[in-house]
This record gives sequence, C-alpha cells and structure tokens, in this order.
Amino acid sequence: MRAVVTGQVGVEKKPYLKAVADMAGERGDSIEVFNVGDLMYAEAPEVRAGRILDLPLSRLASLRRAAFKDIIASTTPAEEHPHVIVNTHATFRWRHGLFAAFDFDLLRRLKPDMFICMVDNIEVVHHRLHAEHDLDATLKDCMVWREEEILASELVAQAIGCPGGFFILSRGRQVDTTETALRLITRPDMRKVYPSFPMSHVMDMPDVLAEIDHFRAELAKHFITFDPGDVDEKLLLDNALAAARDGKDFIEVKAHSFGGRKAGPPLRVSVKQVLDIAGDVDGQIYMRDFRLIDQSDMIVSLVPELPGGIPGLSSGVERELQHAFEHAKEVYVVWKPKKNPSPFITETATKIFPTVDKALAFFDAQGMLGTKNLFGH
Repeated sequence: MRAVVTGQVGVEKKPYLKAVADMAGERGDSIEVFNVGDLMYAEAPEVRAGRILDLPLSRLASLRRAAFKDIIASTTPAEEHPHVIVNTHATFRWRHGLFAAFDFDLLRRLKPDMFICMVDNIEVVHHRLHAEHDLDATLKDCMVWREEEILASELVAQAIGCPGGFFILSRGRQVDTTETALRLITRPDMRKVYPSFPMSHVMDMPDVLAEIDHFRAELAKHFITFDPGDVDEKLLLDNALAAARDGKDFIEVKAHSFGGRKAGPPLRVSVKQVLDIAGDVDGQIYMRDFRLIDQSDMIVSLVPELPGGIPGLSSGVERELQHAFEHAKEVYVVWKPKKNPSPFITETATKIFPTVDKALAFFDAQGMLGTKNLFGH
C-alpha cells in the first residue's frame, strides 16, 4: 500500500508516522516513510530550519519536484516496496497566501493507493505552529487551513484516481491512533467502523462515560475505527463560553501526550479567539463526522441508559444513524435502556443488540472481526 499523508503544518505528522513505521517493524512488517520536507531541506542545505516556506514559490516548486523524483526512484519497482508513506502537504497558507503543494504529474508517477489527511485539535495545532515558526496565525486561520487541506487532499485523490480512496484521520488526543493508521495502510481490507455515542450531554456522568470508553476501546481492538471523539473542539468551545461568562481572557487546555512521551504544560488559549471560531467548530464537526461515516463500512452506535431510565440518544447520534442508513451503510445499535427503541431506530438498524459483548459475538460469527492473525499473531 502506498499512502500519501497530508495535513496542515502543526499536526506534527513526522513523529506520528515514525511511530506507525516502528510499530509495523515490531510486528514483522515494514513501512518506508519519506518526509518530503526533510528531502527538500537536503536539496537546499543553505536554508535554515523552519524557513523553507519563506522561499519564492518557484524555488519551493523545484525543491518539491526534486524530492518527489527521489522518492519515486527510491520506491521503484513497486513490488519491492510493499508499504510506503509519503509525508507531505496539499496546501500551504503562508506569507505567500494560499498555494498548492503538489504536482499532478509526479503524483501520478508515484501511483499512491490512498490519500490520508490527518487532523488534530485546532488549539494544539495553533500552539505547535507558533512554537516552530515565526508566523502570526489565529485559531480562525488554522481552522480555515484545515478545511482547505482536507478539500484539496480529497480532490487530488479523486483526480489521480487512488484505488484505495481518501480518508480523514485524527492524530488522536485521548488515545493515540497509530494502530488505526497502521491497519489502514497494511490491512486496508479490515472492516472500517464509525463508533457513534452521546458526547456533550453526558460529560458530567462518570459511569456513562466509562461505559462509552469501554465501547470505543472494544471496537478499536477489532476494527479500523474512525472515532469522532478523537477531536473534541466542542469541549474547547464550551470551556471558552464558561470562561467568558466569568470574565476570563484565557483558558488552560491539557497538553497532548504521544507515544509514551510526557505531556507538556497546559496550553494557554485566548477566549476571544475561541469564540471567534464558534461557528467553524460546529460546522466542521457536522461536516467531519458525516465524512467519517462515509469512509466507513458500517456504524455501531451505543445508546446507554441515563439516570431515570432515559435512553441516552442525542440528536447527534440520531442524525448519524439516519445519515448512515441513507447512505447504504450497515447500521448496528447497542441499546442498553429497558425502554424499547422507537421505530426510527428499529426501522433503520440492521440489527440491535442488548450489550457490546453480544454485538461482538455477532460480528465474530459473521467473520467481521479483524484481529485474528493480525500481523502473524
């Protein structure tokens, strides 16, 4: 599998993809990772670190073309290089304005099987961007860039005809998604699942949250999962709204830990900048979650029982189930409440289960579970 991995500056793809390759090596597989940025710097040793994007666009284009030609030469013939990751970008939003970061002719020669656009929580991207570059970009700028990067990556994948398709993949916040990336690249035949569950209105219910986390973890063991909870900017917005009511100018956000690396100090985020992206947060959640469903084979939804016997069926979960049904996806529901589900659930669900274990047993009987013989284990 040849995968082109894109994502805006600040997603920090390089250590993430190294971790994916290292994990493959530990399991007896091999993934070659080519970082286009590093190859461009190697072609221009006089350029100081972090300054290459300040070069004229014509020079950038020539350096990028040289880097891609090296990658193509290094991975030919294709049968001798079964798994390749090319770490690059689709767009840049820099001092030159917005500009493309790809060449159709060279991408066609590379013959990638799939495109993956990586995303991360926007406040973390913003922090990394400013830590590594002398650039004045707001949270709004980063939100716009992310949307442009996703759209451009998908259009390029369609234009060159990637047989494996296009995927949006979160870098992961609560849980690293390196396992997901590894399976997507080395075992693309595994079932792809969108886990659906209530989020915002159960945040103060620890028992329900523990049940949801168990559900997410069990699905992640057996499938390629595209978890909507891996990007949680709605929580960022809620915290900023609460801070604004208290007259605060900044909020603190927990830093992300990755690959066993200790998390850094909390990030200090401007309340005003978060409020400025309120519409973008809601709009991108709406768009991204539906896109994650579209790139999945099936949706599995957990409806927990809330205090008082109330079904934990949020409007978001209902819309996700309806969207999946209307787009011919398999729809499975784990219904925990004693109260029977409504016809809007029973008439759209492929099958309903009383517990997560019952659902997994059914999936196993149908030959859907993907961890058997995974990487020879």
